[in-house]
Amino acid sequence: MAVPIEHWLRSATEQLQASSESARLDSECLLAHVLGQNRTWLYTWSDRGLTAEQLSAANALLQRRIAGEPVAYLCGQRDFWSLTLDVNPSTLIPRGDTETLIEWALELPVLATANVLDLGTGTGAIALALASEQPSWHVQGVDFQAEAVALARTNAAKNNLSRVTFEQSDWFSALAVGAGRFDLIVSNPPYIDGADEHLQQGDVRFEPRSALVAEEQGLADLRHIIEQAPDYLTADGWLLLEHGWQQADAVCELLRQRGFTDVENRCDLGANPRISGGRWPAQRIA
Repeated sequence: MAVPIEHWLRSATEQLQASSESARLDSECLLAHVLGQNRTWLYTWSDRGLTAEQLSAANALLQRRIAGEPVAYLCGQRDFWSLTLDVNPSTLIPRGDTETLIEWALELPVLATANVLDLGTGTGAIALALASEQPSWHVQGVDFQAEAVALARTNAAKNNLSRVTFEQSDWFSALAVGAGRFDLIVSNPPYIDGADEHLQQGDVRFEPRSALVAEEQGLADLRHIIEQAPDYLTADGWLLLEHGWQQADAVCELLRQRGFTDVENRCDLGANPRISGGRWPAQRIA
């Protein structure tokens, strides 16, 4: 006898309760992916029976989720801002807290034709979200990993944002100093201390360590970006950085020490200090 959709969802939710804080949502996402439908469809047709093939595929994904694999990797997609992005284990999974950076960037007093750089772009989430809101901005993303660059380009095409360019670069290394200076530089770099116990918990266990961990208790890449950014910023250009919630004071101090002004911090969805930034003043020489 075929298993109805609602019965499978109820059973899957029960099995996931011990390992996931979003057991019902996870179950719905996995089954919707297997069926090629959205979650609303599952409720509309909740009494429809699953075929043997569908049941086998759904159960296989469920077991992998119980083992801890992120839903985004299992389904190959993640919603971010107004976009649906392809994801894979070569990049971090875009998170809602990063949308705080997008909101702040869109508030900044930059030119209508601003040049924008996204460092460590990963899936292209930040670059593409900004471009989707500001069609006249010239947005470029760079990443050290060739796989990430390829994925970002795919996401640009799928979201009809092919005007955004993506290139391979170790932070600023492939960019000419002083050439094509940027009005805004944004980044969500690695910022976790390698000894942090959270690296052994939740979804991050499956995400690339190179995109998570930095030396100097997580501050090394943030420090490097802050030090180098003025060589690529226009006068009165802005730098916005995501970081760990306990690093806000340190990052703001690094910005001030480098000579940035209007330094401040914004909180994420959980009211934790998550994004810090500042303006490179016109009168200063990098």
